[in-house]
Amino acid sequence: MNPLREVSKLTKEQNNTINEEVEIEHNEQVELTEENTGEPVVGESEPTNVAESNPVDEYLQEIEQLKAKLEEADNRILRLQADFDNFRRRTRIDQEASEKYRAQKLITELLPALDNFERAMKVEADNEQTRALLQGMDMVYRSMVDALKKEGVEPIEAVGKEFDPHLHQAVMQGEDENYGANVVTDEFQKGYLLKDRVIRPSMVKVNQ
Repeated sequence: MNPLREVSKLTKEQNNTINEEVEIEHNEQVELTEENTGEPVVGESEPTNVAESNPVDEYLQEIEQLKAKLEEADNRILRLQADFDNFRRRTRIDQEASEKYRAQKLITELLPALDNFERAMKVEADNEQTRALLQGMDMVYRSMVDALKKEGVEPIEAVGKEFDPHLHQAVMQGEDENYGANVVTDEFQKGYLLKDRVIRPSMVKVNQ
């Protein structure tokens, strides 16, 4: 028997025994540490409790956000459309009014001339020359009245009508048994309508 081989074998057996004892001691220490602290020893793997995010929930949340943005955009478009419709309606009304009353300024400037013709034709003609002049003025006056009628101008009825503050301007009051209360008895200046708009009220005397 080789003595060196026997020594080597003995040495290996001793080393194995020592390693087993060290491993047993280490395991006992680990178990003791876990029992005392309740925490795993560093190096040991433990399952984590972190909740992983669900892709379906994220998609649903994103869809809800997109729906809210879409609804807001739809409401904004509806408001803009309503504003545009109102603007277009106001523009059309303004255009119609401008076309309907386009001659108001000119007519208003012609009314004083019409008044002068009416006052001049009330003069008594005492000779042939004056009568001829009045006839010529009457022709011009009627031509002006016809032209104004074509534009929608009509005189306001006053004498014998009940006083209307929208049509008549009362400058005097009186007492006349031939008329009822609040009835126009005299007209000092003729008033005119342009279609449905009063461009000048009648200047009148009203019975009490």
